[in-house]
Amino acid sequence: MDRNEPDFENRIVTSAFTAEEENLEPSLRPRTLDDREYIGQTKVKENLRVYIEAAKLRGEPLDHVLLYGPPGLGKTTLAGIIANELSANIRITSGPAIERAGDLAALLTNLGPNDILFIDEIHRIQKVVEEILYPAMEDYAIDVIIGKGPAARSIRLDLPRFTLIGATTRAGQISTPLRDRFGVVLKLELYSPEELAQIVKRSARILGIAIEEEGALEIARRSRGTPRIANRLLKRVRDFAQVGGKSVIDREIADYALRMLEIDMLGLDNVDRRMLETIMRFYDGGPVGLDTLAATIGEEAVTIEDVCEPYLMQIGFLSRTLRGRCVTRAAYEHLGIPLPDKPVQSGSLNGQIDLFEDNEEN
Repeated sequence: MDRNEPDFENRIVTSAFTAEEENLEPSLRPRTLDDREYIGQTKVKENLRVYIEAAKLRGEPLDHVLLYGPPGLGKTTLAGIIANELSANIRITSGPAIERAGDLAALLTNLGPNDILFIDEIHRIQKVVEEILYPAMEDYAIDVIIGKGPAARSIRLDLPRFTLIGATTRAGQISTPLRDRFGVVLKLELYSPEELAQIVKRSARILGIAIEEEGALEIARRSRGTPRIANRLLKRVRDFAQVGGKSVIDREIADYALRMLEIDMLGLDNVDRRMLETIMRFYDGGPVGLDTLAATIGEEAVTIEDVCEPYLMQIGFLSRTLRGRCVTRAAYEHLGIPLPDKPVQSGSLNGQIDLFEDNEEN
């Protein structure tokens, strides 16, 4: 075919996944515990290095591991790193995907020696399925019922020694018997802006994006302490930079892009601001119940509880009480809304809350 003729077989609008696209965007996930690759979570890394090295020296599988913390902090990534450090195969599934005990039995019986089974959102696993995990985690065996009725009998199938890694955003919803069977329990914390800036620069290098220190820090400050959000914002800022003719992401283009995305200096978006303003204007700063708040702003209660509240509490803008959610003085000051004529809690960036009286009579 003449090179000047259009190539209808490989046109740009084709829905097929081409070979050139396979390596178009390398994975941003780190693969080792090296400080230059896996940034942040210092205490978790230090402890994991010890546990992994000890397991290697003994020639045994790593103890079962439970990872918990807010979404987007890299629990799945860390599970992959553990498998890579142990040179082990990993099978990935999620709690809701395991609907029947037979599904879990099939996964367990297909594992090899020292393999890793990663279950995301393990707190959502069904009780009947959870019962299968107990002997599998403790005795490396499962009990299977053969037949029905009076002819039914139970047989025990031995399993290879494996490591279960469970990840959850709600450690409190995991039953005590299951939680107690994890030998290693690790909590992932929100990242500092400085750590996120390093992650943004690392991701920019992988994606081939030129970025300045101040530009990376501007993105990091507004990423709510979460690497997943930081990487997502980096890609969107890249779009604004390219369309605006900027070859390097600096603080100016980063600030402009994030303002266009309506993300403020502390990383609050429209949902966060609407939620805070609703509590301030409709409920005098609180307290207000979760379901009432969800109905008022038109969001799911689980979205508020899992996505909005953790960060707002972390920066001291929101507090939970027995009577409901309350907005703090710091939130009023950030949004520029006058304080109500009643006592308001004073929040700080470290999440500590004190009660100040606005009215001497109170």
